[in-house]
Amino acid sequence: MALEKGIASLVSDFIAAGRPSARAKSIDERRASYIASTVLAGETETRVQVADTTLDGITLRVFSPLDASESLPALIYYHGGCFISGGFATHDNQLRQLAYYSGCRVIAVQYRLAPEHPWPAAHDDAQKGADVVWKNAEALNINREKITLAGDSAGGHLALVTALRLKAAGNWLPAQLILIYPMLDATAYFDSYTFNGIDYVITRDALLSGYDMYLGDTDRLQADVSPLWRDDFKGLPPVHIITAEFDPLCDEGEALYKHMTEQGVTCTGVRYQGVIHGFFQLAGISQAAKDVIRDVAARVARA
Repeated sequence: MALEKGIASLVSDFIAAGRPSARAKSIDERRASYIASTVLAGETETRVQVADTTLDGITLRVFSPLDASESLPALIYYHGGCFISGGFATHDNQLRQLAYYSGCRVIAVQYRLAPEHPWPAAHDDAQKGADVVWKNAEALNINREKITLAGDSAGGHLALVTALRLKAAGNWLPAQLILIYPMLDATAYFDSYTFNGIDYVITRDALLSGYDMYLGDTDRLQADVSPLWRDDFKGLPPVHIITAEFDPLCDEGEALYKHMTEQGVTCTGVRYQGVIHGFFQLAGISQAAKDVIRDVAARVARA
């Protein structure tokens, strides 16, 4: 299928610029580029309340519907950025929209980034953030029986590994997981890393260099590093997996659906056509991005 019109223009500009290498940029340049890309997210949703709080050393940003005083279902969200970039600023508009369209509280977790904070800092922060939200459910005015864990790219990875760690700990589990084109396999095993790895803005090099900076010499097949290959999915709550047609990660997201289903997890999945990795943040130029935000919001509301 062809690229969406707005996405096609973005890809054409990237190719015309000589497919600039992510590895050639400094970490500061990569973070600044990510911030600059937020202009593609569309008009900022203002019909929500936004507040920052720090609990047990974890910084959270809470997005709530206007005048929401009652206990609500919650979405705990982990941002993408290849483990090296991203944060509240890069995902502000998507999380505002999710809060507005779902009528639920959206709680973003700020985790430490590489290279300043290598493996396993992000994973440990993600797990701690989920536990902090659950333990402080009354103070945050959320229903702890209706918590969704979600994230995009590296954040989707963190949502999955956090759920697996919570399952192993045996204290609580989220009601569901929503994984948006998750990074799942640090070995880059699948063909989509080749077919979609050069032309589509978020390249093979961009993704793998993020792994390199975060993981260092860590074994790429360690269970929490490449969770795709795990055999302990049974017992997870329902999982919804979103993939993108022209994404280096498309194949591994769809392989996760197969592995989870084989292991007895209730799993659904959808591949959005005509879009690239990162499209969730491109609602200013992509109809699929608008659609996926509404769909995720509806799933959170039904948790």
